[in-house]
Amino acid sequence: MWCSCTLNASEYFCHYNLLLILTKLILLQKITHFSLLLNTMKGIKIVFWVAWRVWFYILMAIPILIMFPFLVASILTDSGYPYFFKMARVWAKFILFGMGFYYKVDRKQYLQPNKSYVIVANHTSMADIMLMLAAIKNPFVFVGKKELSKIPLFGFFYKRTCILVDRNSSRSKRGVFDMAQERINRGLSICIFPEGGVPDDESVVLDGFKDGAFRLAIEHQIPIVPVTFADNKERFSYTIFSGSPGIMRVKIHLFVETIDLKMADKNSIREQVWEIIHTQLLKFGKKK
Repeated sequence: MWCSCTLNASEYFCHYNLLLILTKLILLQKITHFSLLLNTMKGIKIVFWVAWRVWFYILMAIPILIMFPFLVASILTDSGYPYFFKMARVWAKFILFGMGFYYKVDRKQYLQPNKSYVIVANHTSMADIMLMLAAIKNPFVFVGKKELSKIPLFGFFYKRTCILVDRNSSRSKRGVFDMAQERINRGLSICIFPEGGVPDDESVVLDGFKDGAFRLAIEHQIPIVPVTFADNKERFSYTIFSGSPGIMRVKIHLFVETIDLKMADKNSIREQVWEIIHTQLLKFGKKK
């Protein structure tokens, strides 16, 4: 009897150990399959992101090729720029919708026709250019880095219609004011991204502002239009393997007037505008 009980116990433990081993093997197999599935999904995402980025540049080219003769004709004379600007807005909207972006603009104040402004916004994405064109109806000129002029086809029109600045050249920076003066005299507005570039660290909510936009606004006594882009970093940042279609929210704030301000006030007005945009970015973040 004792021997029989011992034998049954041994069989029990033997079966238990075998079951344990089988369970571990099954779990290991499932983990391996799950890991392979994750790697496959990651691979699909990478392929999607790369294809999506390539598609962005294709979308940039299509309207330019279609409208090329009209675009060239519109930049031959100063009086043709408003027509160029209208076509640029069509180009911008074509890209945004083609990428699966739909934008929503909340305007606290409207720009008046035939009046010049200095428009400033946070900068996190190549899509900032398109979204600004879609959101602002008044003709304006970008002040942007000269490196973008190297983009095929787009660069041809960019360097002929925008005010280019070499951020490493003091002479280039001074020249911006002369070119901006000429555009303002023609009744155009000026758009500047005052962070001076896109921060390398994407955790930065809003980088510090440079003085240029605020010096320009004070010098010409024209209003500053603060604009906040809420979702461009999430939608289409400069990081290649990131982004997704979706909403792009825009907030056009109450204008900041510069009448009777002196150049000594540029720091305080710069901080005021920075605070407006930064506060709105934090509010947008809480609403996600």
